[in-house]
Amino acid sequence: MSVPPGGRVWRVGVAGLGNVGAGVLGFLAERPDFAPAGGRVVVSGVSARSRSRPRPVNISGLAWFDDPVALAASPDTDIFVELVGGSDGPAKAAVEAALKAGKPVVTANKALIAEHGAELAALAEEQGVPLLFEAAVMGGTPAVKMLREAMVGDEVRSVAGILNGTCNYILTEMQNKGGAFADVLAEAQRLGYAEADPIMDVGGFDAAHKITILAALAFGCAPNYAAAEIEGIEQVALVDIQLAKDLGYRIKLVASADRTEDGVLVRVHPTLVPLDHPLALAGGALNALFIEGTRIGRIFIQGPGAGSGPTAAAVAADIADVMAGAVRPVFQAPARALSPFTPVDPARSIGRAYLRFLVRDEPGVIAAVSETLAEAGVSIESFLQKPVEDAAGVPIVLTTHSVAESVLKAAIDRIAELPAVIDRPRLLRIARI
Repeated sequence: MSVPPGGRVWRVGVAGLGNVGAGVLGFLAERPDFAPAGGRVVVSGVSARSRSRPRPVNISGLAWFDDPVALAASPDTDIFVELVGGSDGPAKAAVEAALKAGKPVVTANKALIAEHGAELAALAEEQGVPLLFEAAVMGGTPAVKMLREAMVGDEVRSVAGILNGTCNYILTEMQNKGGAFADVLAEAQRLGYAEADPIMDVGGFDAAHKITILAALAFGCAPNYAAAEIEGIEQVALVDIQLAKDLGYRIKLVASADRTEDGVLVRVHPTLVPLDHPLALAGGALNALFIEGTRIGRIFIQGPGAGSGPTAAAVAADIADVMAGAVRPVFQAPARALSPFTPVDPARSIGRAYLRFLVRDEPGVIAAVSETLAEAGVSIESFLQKPVEDAAGVPIVLTTHSVAESVLKAAIDRIAELPAVIDRPRLLRIARI
């Protein structure tokens, strides 16, 4: 193969040929000389679970590897692109094989980086090769580059936003069409927005992997996925969507990482966001993120968080960085200096809250709830009682002034024991961003 006038030929091995992998192959076939630094990209080999599965791209002329580890270690692979997914198994083994062989790695695997990022960063830096993962967070929206490159001159205080398009789509449809969670989820699965087993998305785990990565980049520490507090959207009822709107809020699944004097608090949970807030206005499958720095202040970015096109564009951007010879620590600080952040106990977190109680329609119920909150030290900000059709009781909704979560949860435990309270009270946080 002759070397083009723009420089060397880079041979790329792609493992994983789902929607993103097919998008990457299509992009590289259309634009093999896309990199601004020059050079040309050719796909030297591919690997996936099934060779015969129908795909929107033709792979018949490409070298096939049953084992992604063999593709990663092949002498014909200059850059290894891992799109297999999963925190362990073939994905981890293949990435380790590529790094040990001194090959740059580009991955879209958020679970792998969130759970094993520190050890992989150490291996990459020991071998002197890049480990890049722009596509692992927010698809084609450059959240990773923003934190790893653009924010190095500042001290990041917090990052927070919507990092899972599936959950955002479901909550948006519940808001707009008045559908129950189960019905909207089924429709999202039919349209391809949600997987057949949606737990990684609706359970908040996908967003937790992503915010773990962003926290590591923002604060110069090792990823610490085990320390994330995770709550999904499975328990968000249509009545909560409706009552939150009456109070001037939309419910979004918000992932956040905040640095304090005591450590770092990483959380994913359904959150009430004011109707005019940029996160409330990010509908459908969009992702959105706030980054707050000491010097720069607040930065807001929004864009598609998934899809073959946007994610393939992020993979291509990382390939271009490898071709340009860009070298920097994987997580802002050298791997040898990384340590997991000190987690803050969520019970010590202070903020405002939305509380929904389903009670029997009888005298003295509101007074009993209010008195129990007052005795626990919880101050009520607003109150809403609105009958809901087909409800087993009467929903009462309160919003509180700022209060420690330990105090709030203790009060909820006491209220749950009141004779007139039918179900466990529902707690949702109100955004502080």
